[in-house]
Amino acid sequence: MLVALSALAACSAGPSTRPVIAVRGDGSSPSESTAPAGPREVPPLESYESPGLAWSSCTDSARARMGGSAPAGTWEYECAQVTVRLDVPSRPGRGSLGLSLLRVGTGGSPLVVVGEAGGEPGTVKAARLAASLPASVLSTFTLIGVDRRGTGQSDAVQCVPDAARVGIVEADPGAASPEELVDAYTLASRECVLDMENRLPALDSWRASADLEQLREALQVPHLNAIGFGEGSRVVSLYAARFPDRIGRVVLDGAPDPTLDVTAVAQTRAVAAEETFAAFQKDCVLRGCPLGAGATDRFKGLLAALRDKPLRGDDFDLTPGTATEAVLAGLADRPRWGALAEAIVAAEGGDGAKLRAFVEPVLLEQDDDPPRIDAGLITGCNDTTTRVPPERVSGLTEDWRSKHPLFGAYFARRLLACGPFPVPQQVKVPKLSGAPPVLVLTTSTDPVTPREGSERAAQALPAGVVVGWQGGGHGALGQSACATRAAEEFLVNAKVPADGTVCPP
Repeated sequence: MLVALSALAACSAGPSTRPVIAVRGDGSSPSESTAPAGPREVPPLESYESPGLAWSSCTDSARARMGGSAPAGTWEYECAQVTVRLDVPSRPGRGSLGLSLLRVGTGGSPLVVVGEAGGEPGTVKAARLAASLPASVLSTFTLIGVDRRGTGQSDAVQCVPDAARVGIVEADPGAASPEELVDAYTLASRECVLDMENRLPALDSWRASADLEQLREALQVPHLNAIGFGEGSRVVSLYAARFPDRIGRVVLDGAPDPTLDVTAVAQTRAVAAEETFAAFQKDCVLRGCPLGAGATDRFKGLLAALRDKPLRGDDFDLTPGTATEAVLAGLADRPRWGALAEAIVAAEGGDGAKLRAFVEPVLLEQDDDPPRIDAGLITGCNDTTTRVPPERVSGLTEDWRSKHPLFGAYFARRLLACGPFPVPQQVKVPKLSGAPPVLVLTTSTDPVTPREGSERAAQALPAGVVVGWQGGGHGALGQSACATRAAEEFLVNAKVPADGTVCPP
């Protein structure tokens, strides 16, 4: 999947490939606020009320959505919906959209959890996160997960035809021509434009940041405390730029790079994915996993074997493209590295079910959650005006295939994703100033939001503070005890860690 870039800063020199938030605001959206320049103190905690939200128990349905990976214990979850403005370009400030919320914890202050448009819904993310956070966080805060517009159970978008979804994921990164992949993206664009009509441009990070302001108002608190995961950090950062005097205690876990264009970000992700696979192989050796020190060669061998003979499945096949997508998903999910190794070995033996399982949430509807590819693709393409021509992609594919043999071609070809989609309009993002300290967590080998880009995201903040985990996978919160402790001290006790703090692997 193409991951669009943050629009907070425009620091890179160069032509029009620089990413921007490509949407248009209007006077009917929540008004942006201004604050004095310079960093402020960490805001105090405030109790919330939500008389306009009808919370009800959703423990059983939440656990069903988490499936076999639901956390152990007697966790109780409540769900509600909040109505926000759809704000499509043709009807600025008008229309409505329902956002799904989940809360867990007993604390008096709200802590909003924002996930990735193409990843696990924020409500599920919050339910899972609660089990990995220290008790003091859950007694100080109530986690409130939000399914971003178009995702999860928030009036979810589901417009990409099955054939296009499968075509995108099954496409072989090693193919000589990108024609089949271009056709799949073209089909996705055509059907989504027809299905969503003028609602399609409303699915973006700019409007998602306005949704957070309407949620803050519904919670009746002066400041928004939030955790942004991965690409979800862009939404929280945009909120900070638009409403700097309403920002509370914020943690960004794996923030996207705000300084590079889409092509540069794709290449940095290819580099980071190669480094993460090397860390995965090293971990295999240390744990004595069945792949051992030969993980790289065996993965290459599996791709070659699948190129000759794909492993058939009921809904989609395990092809070189599917296997690459599955391995990238597994690399991002650090707790599942053991399962990933087993899945690769099983596929070598002719059983592709375990690897396909890593991709199923992207392609298939599961427990009322729609396929993740739809919202991720549309949001990514609405968050940038950049459209990379196929001829340039072809050149990059050959170049990156030689430089980054495992994943270079894959990331180069994903630059084709937005080509068929309408080019959205730009919006001028306010310069972020006057915000309080923001804690930015980085992971040494992160295939989704590479460490260097997250560090640059912190540098773009008035008072960004970096805590770096020397581990692997996507995100440090709940994975690194050291990084989690730093987040706990910051959120609960307003203790700002030393910038550049390093946490051991």
